[in-house]
Amino acid sequence: MKYLLPLSMLLLLPAAATAAENPATAIDTIRTAGSAGVSSSDTRAALASLTKSGSSSLLPILNAFEGSSVLAGNYLRNAFEAIADAELKAGRRLPEQEILAFIRTESQSPSARRLAYEWLLKQNPDLDTELIPQMLLDPAAEFRRDAVALLIQQAESSDQPAKAVALFRNALQGAVHDDQVKKITEALRAAGEQVNLQKHFGFLTDWMLIGPFDNKDMKGFAVAYPPEEQVKLDARYKGQLGDVAWEPLSIDDDYGLIDIAKQLSNYKGSVMYAATGFESDRKQSVELRLGTPNAWKLWVNGKLAFEREEYHRSTRMDQYKVPVELNAGTNTILVKVCQNEQTDDWAQVYQFQLRVCDSAGSAVLPKQ
Repeated sequence: MKYLLPLSMLLLLPAAATAAENPATAIDTIRTAGSAGVSSSDTRAALASLTKSGSSSLLPILNAFEGSSVLAGNYLRNAFEAIADAELKAGRRLPEQEILAFIRTESQSPSARRLAYEWLLKQNPDLDTELIPQMLLDPAAEFRRDAVALLIQQAESSDQPAKAVALFRNALQGAVHDDQVKKITEALRAAGEQVNLQKHFGFLTDWMLIGPFDNKDMKGFAVAYPPEEQVKLDARYKGQLGDVAWEPLSIDDDYGLIDIAKQLSNYKGSVMYAATGFESDRKQSVELRLGTPNAWKLWVNGKLAFEREEYHRSTRMDQYKVPVELNAGTNTILVKVCQNEQTDDWAQVYQFQLRVCDSAGSAVLPKQ
């Protein structure tokens, strides 16, 4: 959530905030916002000073986003917007070429690049025509969305079926938002084309499952059952209803949904484990994105990556985004899913889905 200061509030900041402070020093102070020993009055004073420094500070402000906290980013955003707004209202132009170069630098902060783009667009309304078509595979999801939307519009406007299919196919390459993917998929399938959504999103669909283990009175979430100690696929253990063993399960669902309640019986007050392997061609940083209404834990190569003890609040695709490091070669992914004992109709859902992707949401596929 962004907490932005209205531009009018900048006039109320401490009188100590003067243009005398070096802009670089002000930026450094803002980047420490929220840190131990840094007072909010110091941060506000730095913000007031920075907003008086003029357009020469716009690029340094944008560069400062990378590696900054959310709080610091909000202050930096306010400084940038205050300066840009003052420049445009005074009839002065923003440094377009420098800002354009920043926007095109994919390694920079996605939020800073988007901020720069939106303000430059106020100065140059044709900027979207120049930039957006080049951003289909951009690491910033918002730019991708714009590029995909443009291709969808072109495809829907085309009176040539073959050209429309080609445009939709091209759009699908960059699409990471489910609503756009659904629209593209519907159009392609209506044209007789095949679309593999599992592969497109990077859902994991081949699993080994074991359970149920006991979760009566929701005590099982904290219990380390044997699969947490070692994923040994030929092992048998004493479970909630007798001996249990690992069993294979392959999922046909487009969105990789593993419906435990439907496929393995909905044991109330239970724990199930699901394990799979992921072959990575190199050591790399990825996101594991999970959706489930149940309590869960997630391990990668024996290391706990994240956990959440909540039951039946909601579920959606990409509900949880967990950054992890994959090793080159085989990586073992283990998911613990817990069901409570609620009897309400809406509390019977016992399922999860998990995919591997990059920070923009593009699938990271296993090595073949």
